[in-house]
Amino acid sequence: MGPFIMIIGIVLMIVIHEGGHFLAAKAFGMKATEAFFGFGPRLWSIKKGETEYGVKAIPLGGYVRIIGMNPFEEIPEEEESRTYRVAPFWKKTVVVLAGIFTHFVVAFLLLWLVGTVWGVVLFDEDGTPVRTTTVAAVSQSVPGTSDPSPALLAGVELADVIVATNGEAIDTWDDFGEFAESHGGESVIVTVERDGTIVDLTSVLAFVDRPVFVDGEPVVGPDDEYVTEEIGFFGITPEAARETVGPIAMVPRTVEQVGEAIAMSVTGLWEMIIGFPKLVMSLFGGDDEILDTVRPISPIGLVRIAGPLESTLQLLALVNIFVGVLNFVPLYPLDGGHFAVAAYEKVTGREPKIEKLLPVAAAVFIFLVSLGLMGVYLDIFKPIQ
Repeated sequence: MGPFIMIIGIVLMIVIHEGGHFLAAKAFGMKATEAFFGFGPRLWSIKKGETEYGVKAIPLGGYVRIIGMNPFEEIPEEEESRTYRVAPFWKKTVVVLAGIFTHFVVAFLLLWLVGTVWGVVLFDEDGTPVRTTTVAAVSQSVPGTSDPSPALLAGVELADVIVATNGEAIDTWDDFGEFAESHGGESVIVTVERDGTIVDLTSVLAFVDRPVFVDGEPVVGPDDEYVTEEIGFFGITPEAARETVGPIAMVPRTVEQVGEAIAMSVTGLWEMIIGFPKLVMSLFGGDDEILDTVRPISPIGLVRIAGPLESTLQLLALVNIFVGVLNFVPLYPLDGGHFAVAAYEKVTGREPKIEKLLPVAAAVFIFLVSLGLMGVYLDIFKPIQ
């Protein structure tokens, strides 16, 4: 279900974004001649009124062609009054920012829905989600191997509640974590409550390597490699503790969540820009450490990591916010760049020389295409585990 929802969500995100531009332009009487999903060769189209709607072969975005938005476009004199370029500043602003605005509206609605239906995750004083002993996910394999995880072999199911290990009661997730880490290679009995029934599950815990941390920083050895320790591994992820919040009370919570996500997206985008050379080098045998901090991700990766409905909707909300932040960057040819050009015209009373913006537009285009290609490569050959 998660991957399917993610695919539909990405398609709708593009359609809604372009729909924002389209509806705003039509509301102001501007002429939109094309509204397409995708780029490249035309696969299908239909013309209704003065607009041609359709789908193109490369599903990596979409566009709405509003006459006069391209400064080099020649427009018949009788249609000049319906062009983007002759519209007043406030109308241009609404048209170019309408698409961006849709991302934050969609993100708000998704996060509000998740919080209202599933509740709000509780965090401790360190900002870490409070974990319960209820199973949220079961690992399919032991990290770094193709061996089935002990939890998978034992028959752990989603929503199982861990109540004991080797006959000793388990009250918190930390209790279970300490038990698993210290019993690697041993046969253990994990007792769970499943639909009101107590079930004993037997499994031999695996071993995995974990970096050693001191004062919150990983320890690096004399060979510049991280120092690791061997610990036991069972292979489950716990559910987070949640607070039930009503639909009205969820509104300010959602506003706060959107604000935090915007700040995270701005930081992540900046780190991606300054880390671009290291990202490129990581593809050619360089240090992959940059990928632990920031990495591009393509729709392939998003579909792959999509999980339960709740987490998929949250992920879609974050993707919408990141795309909205990216499009707001005031560089041509992004939506924010069109807004910056309109603002320049308004403040100075002069039209900018678009020819001077073409190198910037080319650099932005190359950067975005490069990130997209890197995301596809990484999602295929170095997928997120």
